Amino acid sequence: MKMQRSLEEKVFSFLEEHHMIQAGDHVVAGVSGGADSVCLFFVLLEYQKRVPFSLKVVHVNHGIREDAAEDAGYVEELCREHEIPYVPVQVDVKAQAKILGVGQEEAGRCLRYEAFAGQAGEKGLIAVAHNANDRAETCLFHLFRGSNIRGLSGIQPVRDGVIRPLLCVERSEIESYLSERGIAWREDSTNGEDAYTRNRIRHHILPVAEGRICNGSVRHICNTADELGQIEDYLKQETRAAEQTCLERDREGHRMVFCVEELLKQHIVIRKRLIMEAILEFSPRGRDIGAVHVEQVLGLLTARGSKEICLPFGIQAVREYERLILKQVKPEREGESPKYLENRLEYRLLERRIGEEIPQNEYTKWFDYDKINGQPTLRYRQTGDYLTIRSNRGEIIHKSLKDYMITEKIPKEQRDRIPVLAVGHHVIWLVGYRISEAFKVDENTLHILQVEWKERTEEKWQTIILK
Repeated sequence: MKMQRSLEEKVFSFLEEHHMIQAGDHVVAGVSGGADSVCLFFVLLEYQKRVPFSLKVVHVNHGIREDAAEDAGYVEELCREHEIPYVPVQVDVKAQAKILGVGQEEAGRCLRYEAFAGQAGEKGLIAVAHNANDRAETCLFHLFRGSNIRGLSGIQPVRDGVIRPLLCVERSEIESYLSERGIAWREDSTNGEDAYTRNRIRHHILPVAEGRICNGSVRHICNTADELGQIEDYLKQETRAAEQTCLERDREGHRMVFCVEELLKQHIVIRKRLIMEAILEFSPRGRDIGAVHVEQVLGLLTARGSKEICLPFGIQAVREYERLILKQVKPEREGESPKYLENRLEYRLLERRIGEEIPQNEYTKWFDYDKINGQPTLRYRQTGDYLTIRSNRGEIIHKSLKDYMITEKIPKEQRDRIPVLAVGHHVIWLVGYRISEAFKVDENTLHILQVEWKERTEEKWQTIILK
């Protein structure tokens, strides 16, 4: 009973410290049947006795293991016994990984969160069972492959409607808690394999750290991650303050102008962050933008007279005496009218011909028709909308449309007026900004859905050039 009370009290304090669950909340818990998620299930049941909230369980069968149906049956029985709503979801991870061109681990993660989000709805919370070991593994993984401070702070307790109540306890504590209560759990056979990088860290690096280097390594890594997260928050605050004295944006947002004298007064850390954030405003996805480009721009600060360098995406950095100017050079768009009266999409279904290349003009968008499972709808944004994008490190991830619009610096007053082409909440195309990675045409595409965006002016129908 001692371990049981100790773990529960620790988790309850963690829940309250991070304001994870409030009275009346609707919580969707992802329960696979493994030790971590089963522990999450029982801890949430206990916490309901303190804070009244509704709980629903979602179990995702990835369609990989032959014994997966037994896991689903076990979770279903748990929910039936404790009268908790149970939602099973069947997905095909192998097929999704092939479609997205990613590994099965990444494809499974995307599908799980898509299933959780679908059940959570607009205001629900998603509870997942990451623990302290998971966070330590993530920190090391990011450290080994290269990361900024945010990446080294690892998994966060609360982010984008997802809560992680067990992040404060280690895997050994979880298994002891379940054993003390006589609760069984299912073992995922793939957890013992070394096919995934995280599993190699879990099986070979952390055990050596704990057993041969320093007992408590996991706890120490997590403590450091906490401090790095606090440092990241502080640096964000300092960067915002430095902007007030160093940076001037023109009214139309086409360029950013730094005062060289004021910029040189800043600490090098803040200087780099200011430059990186400015570059990213012209390339929000950050693809092909790295520390080398920041260093190139910083080199202009010590240059004399007027000099300029070219960066990816048509971005130019220009030193004009006491000013450093960042701007993006875009081709002129002929025939555009600022006054739009009516919008429409035109669709055509095409057969992909062998060897045919995707047209590079900006007037139309092509999608792999066979990857679109459902009827595309043209509408404005809704809560729960998300895009499939490629991260800075090349990973295929889901990103909420709200976060994407914030990253793109789209003004709030414009966000509800941008057309969205979507299937359910999966955005195929945010018109004028980007299309989803999940529906792009590739070498395996057989049928193409051609979508053309047109706008009507007072004079005529015209095709609008898209980004």
